[in-house]
Amino acid sequence: MEISRVRALRGPNLWSRHTSIEAVVCCTEAERNIKALTGFEDKLRERFPAIKLLDPIGQDNPFSLAHALESATLYLQAQAGCPVTFGRTVETVERATYQVVVEYTEEAVGRLALELAEELCRSALEDTPFDLKLALTRLRELDEDIRLGPSTGSIVQAAVARGIPYRRLTEGSMVQFGWGKRQLRIQAAETGFTSAIAESIAQDKELTKKLLHAAGVPVPHGKTVSDAEAAWTAACEIGLPVVIKPLDGNQGKGVAVNMKTREEVIAAFTAAQTYGREVIIERYLSGYDFRLLVVGDKLIAAARREPAQVFGDGVQSIRELVDEVNRDPLRGSGHATPLTKIPIDEIALHTLAQQGYTVDSVPPKGARVPLRDNANLSTGGTATDVTEDVHPEMAARAVEAAQMVGLDIAGIDMVCESVLRPLEDQGGGIVEVNAAPGLRMHLNPSYGKGRAVGEAIVSTMFADGDDGRIPLVAVAGTNGKTTTVRLIAHILGAKHDCVGMTTTDGVYVDNERIDTGDCSGPRSARNILGHPDVDAAVFETARGGVLREGLGFDRCNVAVVTNIGMGDHLGLNFITTVEDLAVVKRVIVQNVAPTGTAVLNATDPNVANMASSCPGSVTYFAKDSHHPVLATHRAQGKRVVYVDGDAIVAAEGKNLHRIPLAQIPLTRNGQIGFQIDNAMAAIGAAWALNLDWEIVEGALQTFVNDAATAPGRFNLFDYRGATLIADYGHNPDAIAALVAAIDSMPARRRSVVISGAGDRRDDDIRRQTQILGDAFDEVILYEDQCQRGRKDGEVVALLREGLQNAKRTTSIKEIRGEFVAIDTALAGLSEGDLCLILIDQIDEALEYIGKRVREA
Repeated sequence: MEISRVRALRGPNLWSRHTSIEAVVCCTEAERNIKALTGFEDKLRERFPAIKLLDPIGQDNPFSLAHALESATLYLQAQAGCPVTFGRTVETVERATYQVVVEYTEEAVGRLALELAEELCRSALEDTPFDLKLALTRLRELDEDIRLGPSTGSIVQAAVARGIPYRRLTEGSMVQFGWGKRQLRIQAAETGFTSAIAESIAQDKELTKKLLHAAGVPVPHGKTVSDAEAAWTAACEIGLPVVIKPLDGNQGKGVAVNMKTREEVIAAFTAAQTYGREVIIERYLSGYDFRLLVVGDKLIAAARREPAQVFGDGVQSIRELVDEVNRDPLRGSGHATPLTKIPIDEIALHTLAQQGYTVDSVPPKGARVPLRDNANLSTGGTATDVTEDVHPEMAARAVEAAQMVGLDIAGIDMVCESVLRPLEDQGGGIVEVNAAPGLRMHLNPSYGKGRAVGEAIVSTMFADGDDGRIPLVAVAGTNGKTTTVRLIAHILGAKHDCVGMTTTDGVYVDNERIDTGDCSGPRSARNILGHPDVDAAVFETARGGVLREGLGFDRCNVAVVTNIGMGDHLGLNFITTVEDLAVVKRVIVQNVAPTGTAVLNATDPNVANMASSCPGSVTYFAKDSHHPVLATHRAQGKRVVYVDGDAIVAAEGKNLHRIPLAQIPLTRNGQIGFQIDNAMAAIGAAWALNLDWEIVEGALQTFVNDAATAPGRFNLFDYRGATLIADYGHNPDAIAALVAAIDSMPARRRSVVISGAGDRRDDDIRRQTQILGDAFDEVILYEDQCQRGRKDGEVVALLREGLQNAKRTTSIKEIRGEFVAIDTALAGLSEGDLCLILIDQIDEALEYIGKRVREA
């Protein structure tokens, strides 16, 4: 078994909506059926008892070693605590070569699981040891290290439940919710509404207390010092016992409470100063430690916190008791588990010493032994939910404290005897106001009911019914994608302030190109959705990006599929037939929102059949209003777009809207058939987005198909009385459509300039010139920069073969170099001639042609 390629499918893809690892796996003939591998299954289960080997669903092929690899990858993740369920293995057109697809929740974990699964399978094959415990430990530790923590994770889960899209921006806790202009961000339990000034105030504990005191909120008296003697002096002035903590601290680090003697104060000061030069000496408040969570102007949750502690049994030492507590599966070393393991550190040793204990002491049965004075979950403490017990006046004080500091999300630390009474009635006070508070204690308290704090935070960011999305249109197909994308974007631009667009020509924001090259993949789409100015997006969605990485979005409002025809790029990535290609193009249709629409070409069976995969509604388009698919759809009262005489008609039941072709310059008054198709597709998309017809018609009238607006898409030039047409057509369907369009244009003599991309099949390259040979008098073949693995002269030779039985062509020239070929064609033109130039380097070729036209 050999794994030859591994890809991460980071969005909805050919196989499922799940993020997945896809591997190409080559097996030997014997490995095609593991039943033939003596003892393999038994050895595999010996090494990994939890694995389940399920027979391939809907496949005639036997269970192969690739299937075993899939199962191992899936169940290793599952056993490590990752919630994954999807896996699939399919034999490709190449015998004994499989595509193995397994869901992941974290990409790095999925990749490691695949590596470990391969080791496991090889170990069973070769009868060598496999350390399952180590493998699962590696997966768990990696997963805990890179996945979102409980605070951020709860907010993300709440957003997902509301249909709000999210994207993790860093390996840490920064997450984007929503798209474009409607996006908002969080980092842990901080939002984009959390001001830097408010956070700075919260970090300065002395300033926080001053502000709260000025507002009449009860706080303990304290003083800031920077040396040990000053600490003792301040403690005496305030009155013992005292609390000592860093001025700028978090998570309870360096905090010591109930310090009563000079030695304790000096030692605690020294420990606190490791977290910052300045240290607060503060009056000790007796009572319990409570954390109240404020979100916006409401108290959302409250918990009573207990410090890390053990209870004696009269037999075990304190160290043994701690070890026993730490074996609880709910305790971990980080924040991924509800509780944290209790550390035995200097603070724990000091706390024990105050009680007359060491870690080797055996406390009496039932004796409570705290290992900390402060009750922080990060140091092994526990939390009990008391949300429903909080007195309204105490809740008001917590909200007041958060607002005084200026925090939209705040953790308010109070010390008092009970939350059942107001603070003032019991001599309690607020000891800290925390920005970015940990939510774990409220999500999974040690005792009591978990609270929906993630939902509360999302509700303050997004109003009810707001999902943070912008209108999104995805366009796929073999031909016409780029023009359709540009036309839809132009129509949207008539309504929205800023439209983002991705095409094979680049990335555009508000008609300004911000990236060049083929940008029809998911990365460019994600870049547009992350742009803070964009309020509508249109994406050209090419097959390559879908196969390579999946979609760059979770769902779209409109999916447009222009055509499949004879296909393109067949023979690559195991896509060998037009039916295979249709499955890839169908991905955008499968991921239409339930309230969205698929706009489909009714005349192409592979496209029309995608309707059954659409979760939303379907609009069909076709020039022929009597086409059976379109006519049936219309008879059912559903939306269709067709041509009636000199107009494009949008019909739904008895409601008709006509747009004269004369008002759509793109179609040259209805003469260019394929542009009519593109216009119908764009009209269907605009209709699905509920744009006013006045806006749609106005935009159609102002869309000019020139080299600036739609480069390489039937761009017309006048050269000394001859007509030049520059186009990027590069497959048989495109060539046939161009020939059909040119047939309606009078010309004394016709010539064409063409090359071919080397990654097409031989027949596809030949077929292009077979079509051209029946329509043009002269054919100029050139070898371009797009050989893509072909030998010099190989593409030109195939093009010439396609002209062997040409009905019209009488002159064939072979030229090396695209621009030399263009010059050759221009030199032979006379007034009244027509020349089609099939360009390769779009921008450079158009610039060159434009220069030659201006010089003429």
